[in-house]
Amino acid sequence: MSESFSELFENSEIQQNVKPGALLMGTVVSMNREKAIINVGLKSEGFISLNEFKDAKGELEITEGDVVEVALDSIDDGLGHTLLSREKAKRIKMWQELEAAMNSKEVVKGIVTGSVKGGMTVDIGVIKAFLPGSLVDVRPVKDFDFLLGQEIEALVIKMDEVRNNIVISRKAVMQEVNSADREALIENLDTGKEVEGIVKNLADYGAFVDLGGVDGLLHITDISWQRVNHPSEKLSIGDKITVKVLSYDKEKMRVSLGLKQLTPSPWDNISERLPMGKKVSGVVSNLTDYGAFVRIEEGVEGLVHVSEMDWTNANARPSKFVKLGQEVDVVVLDVQESKHRISLSMKQAKENPWEAFESSHNKGDMINVTVKSITDFGLFVGLPGGIDGLIHLADISWEKQSADQVVSTYSKGQELDVVILNIDAEKERISLGIKQLTSDNFSQYATANSKGSIVKGTIQEVDARGAVIVLAEGITGYLKASEISQDRVEDASTVLKQGEEVEVAITLIDKRTRKVNLSMKAKDSVEEKAAMEDYNSQSSQSSGSTLGDLLKEAKDK
Repeated sequence: MSESFSELFENSEIQQNVKPGALLMGTVVSMNREKAIINVGLKSEGFISLNEFKDAKGELEITEGDVVEVALDSIDDGLGHTLLSREKAKRIKMWQELEAAMNSKEVVKGIVTGSVKGGMTVDIGVIKAFLPGSLVDVRPVKDFDFLLGQEIEALVIKMDEVRNNIVISRKAVMQEVNSADREALIENLDTGKEVEGIVKNLADYGAFVDLGGVDGLLHITDISWQRVNHPSEKLSIGDKITVKVLSYDKEKMRVSLGLKQLTPSPWDNISERLPMGKKVSGVVSNLTDYGAFVRIEEGVEGLVHVSEMDWTNANARPSKFVKLGQEVDVVVLDVQESKHRISLSMKQAKENPWEAFESSHNKGDMINVTVKSITDFGLFVGLPGGIDGLIHLADISWEKQSADQVVSTYSKGQELDVVILNIDAEKERISLGIKQLTSDNFSQYATANSKGSIVKGTIQEVDARGAVIVLAEGITGYLKASEISQDRVEDASTVLKQGEEVEVAITLIDKRTRKVNLSMKAKDSVEEKAAMEDYNSQSSQSSGSTLGDLLKEAKDK
């Protein structure tokens, strides 16, 4: 059936007034498996993919006969078809609504769908808007992820149709909505008051709680009497909690909150329950470089310093001795109730190996040990109980030698018999000796020959300055050139010969330094003195003899 002239004229007029991008109302004439045919009153019917009429679940939203709003893409695509778009219609419609909302300052709702540089993306219907980080909250927020997937209210503050850019502000809505509640809350807010709030954000140092227009900080140390490593261990965003106002600065609008303060402090009367010296059990709750924290009661932790973890390894890492969650025995060393501090010791909960050694060994006992290390001042050796003892250089050999010479015959891992010289359990020191296993020839010689004694020896070495004289096995003395004769001797080697036996007087003998000084001059003086004494005693019996005869006689003896 052909169209009348009037209908053709009307359609022509409509097509002249309709431009691409216009919103039109159309009727769903029919649908096939892929497209819907829409009559919008133009010369030809339009086609739209069924995908544009499906909801989020993928279900079709239209049936034949429905009237829908669509956008005109093109009146004629060159093949006589009218191109329509349901999606563009939704976007144009939403854009118009948002523009109206911006002008009237009407609140809009959207779903936070993503995080981008500087802020968040928010879906408002089919329009994607930008929420800057600075406009997320009334208080600066570093982490916005707590809003992901949530529906928020915001005000449209900027629209740029050319760039297809929309900026919204959640902060503006919060400021306006909370203003009345904030004023009422401020009037009633006071230190010590219990209030309800909602956890709105979590940070490493605590949680921000919305009290109804005013945000308060619940510091991590005020969340629980127990140690909390991160607020997320105890709280989640959106939790409704009751807190106590610890302090309130009305001018700066700062509110400090406490959660643990709503329950009795486990530190009250802690000194009575945990007196110094008491042995208790606990669980390792935290490890640091300087020690381990041990929970000994609910909400009560003490520190075991690394120096109190083991008797013999004072500088090892705490992780070498314990693990998180491990149950350990400890002894209370000190309690500072006001500061909530307790010092604990693991090693003192065990037997002191130094005291155990002292109780089972005596000074003078001979024991077998193993060399652990060699130092400039002696040998460290291993003892029962995992402790160390020291053999000082001076207690290794009776002979006077350099440090290198003394330790040159010893090696790490070597087994030795030693004598216990001293045990000091309090200072954790045990002194041992090797030379004490044998007698000291020097001490015996010094006891038998004191200063002034006349002794015989053999010249071992001689040079211009003097001579080294062997007095007994392992014992030598030194005769200076100036001590050879009453007459000046410039070169001792011209008077004395190596291997020659001489008679000398001891002028110095020192057990500590093992030093012996000798003199031939002094020997002569001693002999002359003895001769004088002999002369005086015999003068009455041998008055005919001269002094020279007596001296000659004394020398010949």
